[in-house]
Amino acid sequence: MGQITIYLDSEIETKMRAFVKSTHLSQSKWIASLIEEKIRNEWPESVIKLAGAWKDIPTAEEIRRTEGPDIKREEI
Repeated sequence: MGQITIYLDSEIETKMRAFVKSTHLSQSKWIASLIEEKIRNEWPESVIKLAGAWKDIPTAEEIRRTEGPDIKREEI
């Protein structure tokens, strides 16, 4: 397991210590979870569970049905 050193100004350090104390996490675990959250390549489970939650929202196909044909795209 790798280790890194970070430097925080005193105000941020104070706020971080208060936050991790309230969540009962170590500083290391909390910072690691923030990094993991930022580099994750998939949606969180809480977002995935929202799929289909709104029954009255039209599908993409229903929305596009009233639109005209798409314009020709530029060649790259």
